[in-house]
Amino acid sequence: MAFSYSFGPISFPLYQTLWGRPIRLPVLSLFVLCCLGLMEQTPPVASTGAVPSATTTLVWGSGLEANIVLPARFFYIQTVDSSGRNFTSSPGENTFEVKIVSPVEQFTRIWVQVLDRRDGSFLVRYRMYASYTDLHIHILLNDKHVAKSPFILKGPVYHDGCDCPQPSGSVWKEDMQCPVSFPQIEQDLALFPRVDPDRNALEVPQRFGQRQSLCHYTVKDNKVYIKTLGEHVGFRIFMDAFLLSLTRKVRVPDLEFFVNLGDWPLEKRRPSERLHPIFSWCGSNDTRDIVMPTYDLTESVLETMGRVSLDMMSVQANTGPPWREKNATAFWRGRDSRKERLELVKLARAHPDMVDAAFTNFFFFKHDESLYGPLVKHVSFFDFFKYKYQINIDGTVAAYRLPYLLAGDSVVLKQDSGYYEHFYSQLRPWEHYIPIRADLADLQEKIHWAREQDEEARKIAVAGQQFARNHLMGDSIFCYYYKLFQEYAKLQVTEPKIREGMERVEQPTDDLFPCSCHRTPQECPRQCLFTGCCLSKVT
Repeated sequence: MAFSYSFGPISFPLYQTLWGRPIRLPVLSLFVLCCLGLMEQTPPVASTGAVPSATTTLVWGSGLEANIVLPARFFYIQTVDSSGRNFTSSPGENTFEVKIVSPVEQFTRIWVQVLDRRDGSFLVRYRMYASYTDLHIHILLNDKHVAKSPFILKGPVYHDGCDCPQPSGSVWKEDMQCPVSFPQIEQDLALFPRVDPDRNALEVPQRFGQRQSLCHYTVKDNKVYIKTLGEHVGFRIFMDAFLLSLTRKVRVPDLEFFVNLGDWPLEKRRPSERLHPIFSWCGSNDTRDIVMPTYDLTESVLETMGRVSLDMMSVQANTGPPWREKNATAFWRGRDSRKERLELVKLARAHPDMVDAAFTNFFFFKHDESLYGPLVKHVSFFDFFKYKYQINIDGTVAAYRLPYLLAGDSVVLKQDSGYYEHFYSQLRPWEHYIPIRADLADLQEKIHWAREQDEEARKIAVAGQQFARNHLMGDSIFCYYYKLFQEYAKLQVTEPKIREGMERVEQPTDDLFPCSCHRTPQECPRQCLFTGCCLSKVT
């Protein structure tokens, strides 16, 4: 259950259970309005020709907090006019200027981007390449400070590459405003009342190591160790990088676990049989793997404003034309990794007025290329959102593009699937997406419904977008991994060990901008590693 106050395109929860994330409201008056019972009411919308106000415009978000360390920090700006009316369309992408400086440094190595979400709000993201004593964030509108600008982050303010973990998991989770629990974690771990690292270290390699590719990890004293099993282990780079990033930010409890590097989940035994805990990037209805965020989503979090161009923030600034101007056709591009995709392309040829679907690559059904080709050129993912309806159909396993499709400004038609990602259990059909049958038999019917019920389809698109913004951003991904490791560690009945053949995964070094950690680690009793009872000391 949730109570919220809708503020234009932004919804501020008062409280939520389970997935609830406490949000620091930007103005006291907003909180008072909520407490007076004006929940789920939308304030007046700015009229055409309205002028943004530096005084009434709202600024909030985790990027204004010194203790929240992410690869790319972020916060939000909601444009408001002088009468307190929200903008619901863009006032112009260059409306606000954001400068981040250190008062004690002549130059700051910080890259800032102001992303126009075209709904009256802006997402400001910045990536730090060095740590600073203090930071001042200046947000300007026509050279006037906006809201409470400049926002002062009392340091030290650590950058993502700084190896300076918060000793207390509970303090870190509070700083990050992590949810109390995640339903998928509870569901996955319920099958493992106890975990024996000694037994798993013997049995898992024997059972899976010859035919599958896995990583055997141990985190000990917040250091990461690995032994690879199998032939194709290149995808270890994603897990290595995330474990190193997480252990730079918070002390992770000692644990030992196996990560499946393949596409398909592995544990096919029935719950009544002896199960082996295998961490995978995708789950399915007939397997018992422990699901993590996909490697694609994980890498996009780590490399935001880095080597990836598609991430959960960049999508929000590239959602295509306004809804009424989008092409009312269902759109899909991809490769031939599932038979239903062949049927989709066949359907598109028979009904080009309803479906635009084509292959950009053939691999699995190369002998059928003459039937389902010719191949078309790759389309920028951002150009997908020129179309109102986005088809999400399984590939080898679940289609890992779903987070980005939800974050756009189109409605998703999601195929019924036995595969799932870590967040699927929180999605609701007809609220966050339009469901379609696994065999696509009702796809035309659902497209027709969406065309006839345009406003309802638009509401579903907005709800899916809000879900992605609330639950699939970088801070949520870090919270999910930490909670998973923390809860898994509690189940261990023998001590995690650095096994024979394991090697240390070293933290990267930066000789040009070394980081000085001001935290004083404390000696923590073993039980505190699970409960987070140790407190940090910052000098």
